[in-house]
Amino acid sequence: MPTLSRRWQLTVPPISAMGFNRAILRAAVSVGAAGIVVKVIATFKEIAVASVYGRADAMDAFLAAALIPSLLVNLISESMNQALVPTLVRVREQEGRERAQQLLSSSMLWMCLLLAAASAVMALTARGFFPLIGSHFTPAKLDLAVHLFYGLLPVVLITGIATNCTAVLNTLDRFALPALAPMVISFAIIFGALEFGGRFGIWAMVWSTLAGSLLHAGLVAWMMHRRGYRFRLRWHGMDEATREVAGQYGPVLLSSVVSSGGLLVDQAMAAMLIAGSVSALVYANRFVSVVLTLLAGAVSTAIVPYFSRLIAFRDWAGCRHTLRTWVRLTALVSVPIAALLIAGARPLVRVALQHGQFGPRDTGAVAPVLAMYAIQIPFFVVSRVYYRFIVAMRRTDLILYCGIINLGLDIVLNLVLMRWFGVAGIALATSLWTVSTFFYLWYWSRKLLARASVAEANL
Repeated sequence: MPTLSRRWQLTVPPISAMGFNRAILRAAVSVGAAGIVVKVIATFKEIAVASVYGRADAMDAFLAAALIPSLLVNLISESMNQALVPTLVRVREQEGRERAQQLLSSSMLWMCLLLAAASAVMALTARGFFPLIGSHFTPAKLDLAVHLFYGLLPVVLITGIATNCTAVLNTLDRFALPALAPMVISFAIIFGALEFGGRFGIWAMVWSTLAGSLLHAGLVAWMMHRRGYRFRLRWHGMDEATREVAGQYGPVLLSSVVSSGGLLVDQAMAAMLIAGSVSALVYANRFVSVVLTLLAGAVSTAIVPYFSRLIAFRDWAGCRHTLRTWVRLTALVSVPIAALLIAGARPLVRVALQHGQFGPRDTGAVAPVLAMYAIQIPFFVVSRVYYRFIVAMRRTDLILYCGIINLGLDIVLNLVLMRWFGVAGIALATSLWTVSTFFYLWYWSRKLLARASVAEANL
C-alpha cells in the first residue's frame, strides 16, 4: 500500500476520531442536501418523459441506446477519478499547485483519449453488440436503438470531463455547488421532451441530453477554473506522480468493468421478456437510485479523504471508530426508507408516473419491480462505507474479486428468478447479490483492520 512521506505526515496536525466524524457529517449533509434538490428535479424529469413517451418501443430503444454511454463514463472516467484524487491531493500539498496542475492536465488528456477511443470502438462495433442488448427487439426497434446510440456518443466525452472536474472540486472541499450542477441536464430534458417531443419524437431526448450535458461540463469546468485549476489537456511526461496514477488506474478500471457488467446483463435479460420490460426495470430503478445516490453517494463522497488521512497516520483505532459510527448511522437511516418503499411501491409509482401514456397497467408492471429493488437499499448503503475503507487501504484487488463474484451471482440468479417473477425477478437478483457484497466487504474490512493493528503493534 502506498504511503505518504514522513514530511507530509508531520506537517498535518492530528484530528480526533470525533472530529473526523463531525467533518464527514458536514460534508455528507452538504452533498446530500444538494442531491435532494437534483433528484427532485430529476423526478419531475421522469414524470415529463413518462407522460410524453410512456413505455413505448421508442423509449425502450432510447434506454438501450443510453446504456453504453453511461457505462463508458462510469468505467473510464470514474475509475480515473478514484486513481487520481489521492495523488493529486498529495502532489498539491507537497509540491505545490502548479505541479498538481500538470498532473491534472496529463491525467485529463489521458482520460479524454481513452473516452474517445472507447467511443470509436463502440461506434464501429454497435451493429454487432446491440442485438445482444436488445435480443428480442424487432428489427425496426433495434435499428432505432443503434441510431440513437450514435447520436448519444458525444455524451461520453462531455460527461467524462464533467465528472473529472467535479472530483477535483471535491478535493478542494467544494461539494454543494458541483453536486447541484447536474440540474441543468434535467432541465434541458424536461424542456426538450415537452416542447419538441411531439415534433421530433424520441430524438428530442437525444438533442436535449446532449445540450444539457454540454452545459453541465461547462459549468463545473468554470467552477474548477475559479478555484485555481485550469481545464487544460496537455501531456507533461510520465513522471513519478503520473506513474502512481497509472498504477492505481488499471486495477480500478478492471474492477469497474466487471461490476458494471451486471447492469448490462440485467437490461439484456429484461429485453428477453415481454415488451416494456426494459422500461419497467429502468423506471423502477430510478426510484431506488434516488435513495442510493442521496445516502450512499453522499457518505462515499464525504468519507474518502478522511479515511485516507486516518490511514496515513496509521490511526487504526480512529478507522475502527469511524467505520462503526457510519455503519450504524447509515443502517439507522436506510432500513426505514427501504421498508417504506417496499410497502408503498404501487401508490408511489401511480402518483409519480401514471400520467399521459403511462397507464394503470404500466403501474402494475413497475410497482413489484420497485419493491424487489428496494430490498437492497440498507445493504448497499452500509456496504459503501466498507468499500471506501478498502479502497483507501489500496486493496482494490479485493474489490475486483467481489465484482467477479457478483457478476456470476447476477447471471445465475437472473436465470432462476426471472422464470418465477418475470422482470421483478431480475430486480430481486440484484438485491440478493447486494446482500452478498455487504458480507464480503464487512469480512475484509475487519480482516484488514486486524492485520494493520497487529502489524503496528509489532513495530
